[in-house]
Amino acid sequence: MSGYELLGRWQLVSYYDEDGQGRTSEGPLGPEPYGLLYYADGYMSVTMARGTPASGAVNYMGYAGSWRLAAPDVVVHAIEVCSHPAWAGTEQTRTLSLVGDVLTLRGHAVVDGHVQQRVLTWKRAA
Repeated sequence: MSGYELLGRWQLVSYYDEDGQGRTSEGPLGPEPYGLLYYADGYMSVTMARGTPASGAVNYMGYAGSWRLAAPDVVVHAIEVCSHPAWAGTEQTRTLSLVGDVLTLRGHAVVDGHVQQRVLTWKRAA
């Protein structure tokens, strides 16, 4: 992949966690999250929110910065600004799969002391 295939606007389809045994659970933005992901020439931005805001829960996530392909199936987001201040100045690595107009990004997170994969599926938006 050259990276040009990622350029454009993507709409969030699903966001869930997956454990080491392949079991899935609701992601941090609930069962019906929505969001937009933009890849431009070297720059990116993502904004996601919980479909129905919940008291005491994560209701919004977003960050922006630059991006690069580290391998044909690995994208690195270099975060400059983020809703989670600790992520600013870090790099987040995601494995990617692009099939037609469906982009799947996978990253790791520690949830309740266990390593999980965060799986985000995006569809190219018009």
